[in-house]
Amino acid sequence: MFWNMAIGIALSSAAATGTEVTIYNQGFGLIKESRQFELKQGRQTVSVEDVASMIEPSSVGIRSLTDPNSFEVLEQNYQFDLINPLAILNKSVGQRIRFIRTIGSQKDVLEGILMSSPTAIVGSADGGSQQTYNGMVIKTDDGRIVLNPTGEVEVKSIPDGLISKPTLLWDLNATKAGSNSVELSYLTQGINWNADYVFTLNGDKDGDLKGWVTVNNQSGATFTDAKMKLLAGDVARVQPPRGRGFGGGAADMAMMKSEAGFAEESLFEYHLYTLQRPASIRNKEIKQLSLLEGKGVKYEKKLVIDALRGFGVYYPNEGQVGIGNIKPLVLVEFVNSKENGLGMPLPQGKVKVYQRDKSGSVQMLGEDQIDHTPKDEKLTLAVGRSFDVVASRKRTNFRRISDRVVEETFEIEVRNRKETPETVYVMERKWGDWEVLSKTMAFDKLDSTTMQFTLKLKAGEVQKVTYTVRTTW
Repeated sequence: MFWNMAIGIALSSAAATGTEVTIYNQGFGLIKESRQFELKQGRQTVSVEDVASMIEPSSVGIRSLTDPNSFEVLEQNYQFDLINPLAILNKSVGQRIRFIRTIGSQKDVLEGILMSSPTAIVGSADGGSQQTYNGMVIKTDDGRIVLNPTGEVEVKSIPDGLISKPTLLWDLNATKAGSNSVELSYLTQGINWNADYVFTLNGDKDGDLKGWVTVNNQSGATFTDAKMKLLAGDVARVQPPRGRGFGGGAADMAMMKSEAGFAEESLFEYHLYTLQRPASIRNKEIKQLSLLEGKGVKYEKKLVIDALRGFGVYYPNEGQVGIGNIKPLVLVEFVNSKENGLGMPLPQGKVKVYQRDKSGSVQMLGEDQIDHTPKDEKLTLAVGRSFDVVASRKRTNFRRISDRVVEETFEIEVRNRKETPETVYVMERKWGDWEVLSKTMAFDKLDSTTMQFTLKLKAGEVQKVTYTVRTTW
């Protein structure tokens, strides 16, 4: 009797209850669930299926909720050699198989010994059931050697050691028999979450911020009616495993949008967001959940000319850094405070900024990434570059005083081509010991390397800023 590889075998597993999933925004999750075991007294083996295929076996923990002293764990194993055609054939080398191939309108049945297993299994070009076994070698009963045959393979039985689902296996020694409620916990790779925000500007002064959580589950397991928690923060891990599993505090509580949404709490040096209702997270599923909503968030739009932003990598021209034509950055700034319609820690994520046009249609203005942001902190979004406000920057004079002292004169011209007034902030960055010898306009010294000129331009106005600086290093 041969077993045809088209037929599968179903293995049952105990259903989990009370599942809790804590997802970290670093690509892993902590799974906790309850399982009911019917134990006998003495030594025995128990197994749990339906665990994540990307489990970290070294993280698995098991304890009795019924009686902490009711059993002792002697050995723990994680089995992940799953049933699939290639695995079956690899373990069937040296065994008898039957091969059915079609030649024209006739079927040819070969029986013999599998001498070599395939290195790959490739589906047929037309998408049918025929498969090509590359690298297979069969020695038939009549002495023929058949290479790379194409057709259907049958084996006598499933080789030992293959399972249909990833399985955790324990060798336990129970002190008494009976039903035992057990808590199982483990870490798994392949599950992640991130925050996405939409900031819709209502006009020139305020807007509405909507936050979403996107959960991506590629862990290999489905978690049904789970209590979902999201942890935001930079959690240290020591060389977290990559690929496939085994080889491959509740202060400052603040409710979010509704009772069915997320509640936030501080935990150690992180923030934890708990969904206030059960949620199912299916394997190979991307799920979006509402995180927060802020109405009437006051913001400020700023145009910034920063020729040496990032040490001048943005505007190299004519062999000199920061020289040439410059398009001002468009910044949108707002404070994450309760008085401003927000006031809750914001997890890192992308923020898309929109505004309605005269017809009422929403148009995207730009997108930026924010880091984890505590309450009462200012957020600055760089959403694009100005179209109608332009500038140019040039060095008009250079003089070397000594090997370590130079004097330079810079001129920045800003042109407002709008029909409305505009305020433009010109940032100039200096390093070393520097002193401004002359200037055409007052500036604010923001820090040891940055000075800021504020230009208030009328519609169609052009203004110039000129200054001379001496730098010593």
